[in-house]
Amino acid sequence: MRHVRKISITELHIRTSELVREASSGAVIVIEKRGEAVAELRPLPAARPKPKLPDMSRFRKTFPRVRGDSGKFLEEDR
Repeated sequence: MRHVRKISITELHIRTSELVREASSGAVIVIEKRGEAVAELRPLPAARPKPKLPDMSRFRKTFPRVRGDSGKFLEEDR
C-alpha cells in the first residue's frame, strides 16, 4: 500500500507544485480542512494504449470510382 500523507489546505496552497510532483511519483496526499479529510491528491492510472485501427487503404481501393460530381451521383442514385 502506498504511503498516505495528510496536509492542510494552507500547506496545499503554499506547496502545490511540490505536492503534485510527489503525487505523480506515487504518493497519496489527503487534504484536510480543519482536521477533516475533504480531498485526495493521487497519481492517475497509467494511460492505456489506444487501439490501432486497421489500414483500410487496400479495402478502399476496391470501391468503384465515380466520375464527375459525387454529390450529383448520390442525388441521382436516390
